[in-house]
Amino acid sequence: MNLNYIVTTCRNNSVDTEKDQIPFEQEHDEEMPFVNLYPKHGYQTFEGFGGAITEAAGYAFSKMSEAKQNEVLQAYFGADGNRYRFARMAIDSCDFSLGNYSAVTDSGDQELSTFSLKRDEKYILPMLRKAQEISGEPIEIMLSPWSPPAFMKSNGAKNGGGFLKPEYRSLWARYLCRYVQEYRKMGFSVTMLTIQNEPKAAQRWDSCLYTAEQEKAFLRDFLYPELMKSELKDVQVCIWDHNKERVFERAEAIIDQETDKMVQGIAFHWYSGDHFGALRLTKEVFPDKKLIFSEGCVEYSRFDGENQLAHAQMYAHDIIGNLNAGMNVSLDWNIILDEKGGPNHVGNFCEAPIMCDTKNDTVIKNVSYTYIWHFSRFIQRGARRIAASSYTDQLEITAFQNPDDTITTVLLNRTGEKVPVSIRLEGQLASFCVPANSIVTGLIS
Repeated sequence: MNLNYIVTTCRNNSVDTEKDQIPFEQEHDEEMPFVNLYPKHGYQTFEGFGGAITEAAGYAFSKMSEAKQNEVLQAYFGADGNRYRFARMAIDSCDFSLGNYSAVTDSGDQELSTFSLKRDEKYILPMLRKAQEISGEPIEIMLSPWSPPAFMKSNGAKNGGGFLKPEYRSLWARYLCRYVQEYRKMGFSVTMLTIQNEPKAAQRWDSCLYTAEQEKAFLRDFLYPELMKSELKDVQVCIWDHNKERVFERAEAIIDQETDKMVQGIAFHWYSGDHFGALRLTKEVFPDKKLIFSEGCVEYSRFDGENQLAHAQMYAHDIIGNLNAGMNVSLDWNIILDEKGGPNHVGNFCEAPIMCDTKNDTVIKNVSYTYIWHFSRFIQRGARRIAASSYTDQLEITAFQNPDDTITTVLLNRTGEKVPVSIRLEGQLASFCVPANSIVTGLIS
């Protein structure tokens, strides 16, 4: 039995990735410094990684040459890249759009006869089609609304929060189902639908507020019946789609004996902190619901845009914590953005793992891209998380047994010192050092 391991270190925002192999040897009653792996004891099944194809991503993509477009898509969806198998798409506009738009704007159109995805066809769908060609298999899509059309809302605007007017709940439910149907007609595999992106935040951009009671009532009385009527029974409905600190309370408020069958997943973001305990509690109380990380990014308004290592460590720390708390799917926010971190119609610029300098036709892979690769490239779809323990809090770890019976373990060292480690598995050891400020993926076969 051998340990093949890949080590990435970072200096001056540039990564150095090396590979090595060491054999396992019989242990002799040593006590330190172990990372124990227990493949006989497993937890959730992991389904895969992905990211959002927003209008901003599609627009930046359209400005690149065909060769650079292919480079981006191979990096994310190719067999030698991050092997993304999921994409999140906004229903109508979001902040990472060129402006507000809706598929229907006529308040008198109760039959959705004017419904049109012409706007999506300009930048979003061309990129999605090319990504699917690179992937070689259907990309599973999550659709998420940021705001109903302005005429359906209490504030009469896409931006600034507001509520869905009660008299439009039935039409909005039909609108959401129509989006799923239209995407499927075009050959896209829409498998997940969230009820509302960030239902507790009245943002400067496209947003809509739902209390837990309102979200539950809309799901129970309007959306679920419409999904059944529209023969969309296989669509997995995900509640919440907001930060982790209230994920359990929202699940507890919505899921009861009546609505249990209507909810397949609970989506969450990272912007309010770790809250891995809240995720773990949610998984314990609602074990049959998928936990889906649906959005996270490095916002220029909050973080130093120059510290690539810190951003990459944020990603890895959150992925490990979420996985160990029961996460089933991990979706990054914009898969690419332009050189400014946009476009964004309200100036809410952010970083993406891959940035495209549209002026110079240059693809820039940030350190976070490689850190995500350490997980997404080697944790196979259908892998089962296995029990693990570490001798030190200097190492953050997670481990999975893949469908082909290989084991993948990821170790994150965010300290400035190298950390010795011995991977201990069924009485055998493989020993090495995890360099300072590094990430290591170990493959055991």
